[in-house]
Amino acid sequence: MMSDIEIARAAKLRPIEDIARQLAIPADLLFPYGRFVAKVDTGFLAREDRADGNLVLVTAINPTPAGEGKTTTTVGLGDALNLIGEPTVMCLREPSLGPCFGLKGGAAGGGYAQVVPMEQINLHFTGDFHAITSAHNLLAAMIDNHVYWGNEKDIDTRRITWRRVIDMNDRSLRWIVGGLGGAANGFPREDGFDITVASEVMAAFCLARNLADLEARLGRIIVAYDRDRQAITAKDLQAEGAMAVLLKDALMPNLVQTLEGNPAFVHGGPFANIAHGCNSVVATQAALKLSRFVVTEAGFGADLGAEKFFDIKCRKSGLAPKACVIVATIRALKSHGGVAKEALNTENLAALEAGMANLRRHIENVRRFGVPPIVAINHFAADTEAEIAFVQRYCQEQLDVEAVLCRHWALGGAGAVDLARAVKRLVDVGEAKFELLYPDEMPLEEKIRTIARSIYGASDVAFDGKAAKRLHELTSEGFGHLPICMAKTQYSFAADPSLRGAPKDHVVPVRDIRLAAGAEFVVAICGDVMTMPGLPRHPAAERIRINADGLIDGLF
Repeated sequence: MMSDIEIARAAKLRPIEDIARQLAIPADLLFPYGRFVAKVDTGFLAREDRADGNLVLVTAINPTPAGEGKTTTTVGLGDALNLIGEPTVMCLREPSLGPCFGLKGGAAGGGYAQVVPMEQINLHFTGDFHAITSAHNLLAAMIDNHVYWGNEKDIDTRRITWRRVIDMNDRSLRWIVGGLGGAANGFPREDGFDITVASEVMAAFCLARNLADLEARLGRIIVAYDRDRQAITAKDLQAEGAMAVLLKDALMPNLVQTLEGNPAFVHGGPFANIAHGCNSVVATQAALKLSRFVVTEAGFGADLGAEKFFDIKCRKSGLAPKACVIVATIRALKSHGGVAKEALNTENLAALEAGMANLRRHIENVRRFGVPPIVAINHFAADTEAEIAFVQRYCQEQLDVEAVLCRHWALGGAGAVDLARAVKRLVDVGEAKFELLYPDEMPLEEKIRTIARSIYGASDVAFDGKAAKRLHELTSEGFGHLPICMAKTQYSFAADPSLRGAPKDHVVPVRDIRLAAGAEFVVAICGDVMTMPGLPRHPAAERIRINADGLIDGLF
């Protein structure tokens, strides 16, 4: 079989105007970026009385080195729904340059289930991340400029919380000292860089309903504290207007297509641990007005991604999913059952049964939100008939859920038709009764404890003294109504990444609390959170180059 990039280059793409016409998007509201990418001014949708389509979330079991294929399944399901006559739009996150040139590589699906053009999507695309980087760093510059010109707000330079960002992995920028070189360059102080996807601007951008909402969110971002320990916001520095100007065009969703010529919005990309890990609300809401089905995904496994999709994105936007697809692979289930990576291609029913505990808990968790689940078994060549039959039988008999074998990686939409039909049946039955895990008025501490006990299987939460104090402060400052964004390892239900399967009765340590006032959530940090990754010993960048034919090699 050809590589992902070879498959993508062999595809005959349709002009982006054709894709827009398929969605009845007016030509004058389409802003092309070349022949196969365009931004869409979705303002016209607010003026029209259109019923929403059916929202389907794709999530997964806890990720393992074996691979699960959540994005690939999202694309394959979208293509398959279109194939059976159900107009469908896919909504995905934009890839970050950091992972592309670091360890992970591209992030646009794989095999015959991809969004294209891959190179453009994975590199500069339409400049959204550059706009977010610029808006973030404009605010940083305005903070230091305010201090330089007399510090009217009496900012305590020891308590400036707003760092700078760049969309590249660079460990040497994690902690720096700025303002060196004399009085003309400002006041020396400790500073640092995060990667752009970790910026609160990104999180606020992806939760904003429109430009006015985005500007208001930007204004609420807390950037520092004064000498009386009172919060200083972007609005206090009169920065939110200029920041919104930089993001005006970026807020329009990006329209692309799959290998099979079906429409997809690829827009926004917040971190999936310290933020909510979902594509933009603007893109999702637009897609729901333009199509019968919308298939979207959330970062990491369902314990992080789906929970945040439900409790943060849906809470803030009013979205209500009709079904949830949980992606699993035979290999990953065996990994959760204790099998080493090098032995995953060997049939092992005992390990498979042990690993089903992880899938079981994710299914139970999705049902807690009133959303009916279905399991997608993403097929790998080494899967045996006995293993596939075991998972399907176990799901049906023990978990009362349908498990559908999918071959979209090898066959495209045709390989996920059974899944598409099963999802359609689930939606048509109308069993979804979406509900949030906790109400706004629940105290912050209890919200964290509810997530830990209900979703992670923990017996309790251990709050560090600093974290407990900060929760009390946030409540007294009027932020107690905000939802919780849990920042923990994606590899386990526990805070310990080595605990595979479905650990229970563990204690979740909360060592710190951060407020994202603009994005409107409180981050509970349950371990070491890396907001500026480093490059591996041999980064992907070493293999990326332009060949003699002018094509990019090594990106995928």
